[in-house]
Amino acid sequence: MDFRSIPRDPDAFQQAVTAEDIRLIGQRAFGDSAHVTSAVELGGGMYNTTYRLTIDSLREPVVLRIAPAAGQQFSSERELMRNEYATVPYLSPIAGIVPRVLFADWSQEITGRDWIVQSHLTGVPAPEHLGAYPRDLWPGFFAQLGEITTRVHGVRGPHFGPVAGPGHPTWSTAVIASLHAIADDLGHLGLDAADVRKVADLAAEHRGVLDEITEPRLLSGDLWTVNTMLDSAAPEPVITGVLDLDRTLFGDPHADWTIRMACAKQDERTAFWDTYGPRPTSPAATWRSLVYEARHLGAIRLERHRLHKDEGVRGTYTSLAEVLSQLT
Repeated sequence: MDFRSIPRDPDAFQQAVTAEDIRLIGQRAFGDSAHVTSAVELGGGMYNTTYRLTIDSLREPVVLRIAPAAGQQFSSERELMRNEYATVPYLSPIAGIVPRVLFADWSQEITGRDWIVQSHLTGVPAPEHLGAYPRDLWPGFFAQLGEITTRVHGVRGPHFGPVAGPGHPTWSTAVIASLHAIADDLGHLGLDAADVRKVADLAAEHRGVLDEITEPRLLSGDLWTVNTMLDSAAPEPVITGVLDLDRTLFGDPHADWTIRMACAKQDERTAFWDTYGPRPTSPAATWRSLVYEARHLGAIRLERHRLHKDEGVRGTYTSLAEVLSQLT
């Protein structure tokens, strides 16, 4: 087997598995006679450990994604891979551009971690290829993101909160639970979470504003440039794939990470709104958007701590203080 892992520090969050693990995974997923001829770890992602596998009995390569060990996962990010698996039935509107699940194993018998094998999408990662196009073609990319997001947000769900659960009967309870989970994770790390808890208190005090959202809709959770693939030969940006839908939840579409990123700058990304439609501008919608921003900042604080970006962690306190000043 041609086995290639990315060198990492012993204390890095992402950790490789062994060639023997890969061999056993290949046999479990594709039969005892399957032989993995190559396993190349792919960079780019910051959560799961990902390999492109070539197997002698298959025409096309496949992608193996291995979740972090349970003890490494934050409670606010618990079992994200299982959440993505539970989302598959709801992704029919974009089924043609998401990977197919070929095998999933939650037994943790081989690696001590959850893992999933998916089809290999054609194309190249958008962060690597979008810059090859003149900037006057970039709006077309963001307009496609708007179309894809519209299809995702059109899916109705059975509850509020993560797709795999726990489900909540109202949007306010889902948001408040999420904020408390993030605050608890921060506290366990020794980080100050008072600002996140203050937002949770305000959300509880004004839960009626959140509960104006009465219909759970599917949110992608993490869809933006970094999780898309482009056609390498197209004369203009064409999205061929969408990856890593593990942070999906049911709730207010305007709480989605995609919406936050579409609002982040007044540049080519404004074409997103041409296909998605306008944002609501009522006082209630504006107040909700501040709560959502606080939730995003809390999650960003956790991720930056995990990546040892201390300055980035500090920056979230300044940003969240600004949000709180508008909420109160």
